[in-house]
Amino acid sequence: MDVSKFEKKINVKFKDQALLQQAFVHRSYINENKNFKLTHNERLEFLGDAVLELVVTEHLFKKYPDKSEGNLTSYRSALVNAITLSKVAAELEMGEYLLLSKGEAKDSGRARQYILANTFEAFVGALYLDQGYEESKKFIVQNLLDKEENEIVSKNLWRDSKSLLQEKAQEYINITPAYKLLSDVGPDHNKIFTVGIFFENDLIAEGKGHSKQEGEQEAARRALEIKHWL
Repeated sequence: MDVSKFEKKINVKFKDQALLQQAFVHRSYINENKNFKLTHNERLEFLGDAVLELVVTEHLFKKYPDKSEGNLTSYRSALVNAITLSKVAAELEMGEYLLLSKGEAKDSGRARQYILANTFEAFVGALYLDQGYEESKKFIVQNLLDKEENEIVSKNLWRDSKSLLQEKAQEYINITPAYKLLSDVGPDHNKIFTVGIFFENDLIAEGKGHSKQEGEQEAARRALEIKHWL
């Protein structure tokens, strides 16, 4: 695996090349390649998630001194969710370096979006171990906050989608949306939940997430788009 092009792209030279490579190894690849020299990236993802949340929390806390804890939490959620992270990962062309099973490699839909988001977190974990907190913070600010924060905050994309949808549904059609878990797949530590949102008996939209709550938010956001209520 040649990750030197990615190092040049982000202008960071890793001391431990194996760490950088591991960030791009998906569990499905290991399942098909038992003798591969590295393991999958899920431990790095676990670490990167914590680093990412701290950096974003610190940044928002300092930048918006007059905002409530609730507002800051909503800003952070919008910045670190799978939709935003997968978008940034795609812009960085992280998918070009991913090692996936043959089956996963063919999937270009929602599953790939979550894989890209998880890869972004795994990379942050690898960067933190190799370069420390300040370099990780610099990367996150340049590639996530500088690119996404202003739009999310200025366009109110941080608003709670479930609350907004309920408000609009009651206003326009006098219906309270209902949510139903449609499926949950994957190992316990990395499940993907698919949630459907219904207006009475009609399925309006589906959403996926690493929790039921995240799936519900995604379903609500998609329903708002479908109904043109944004």
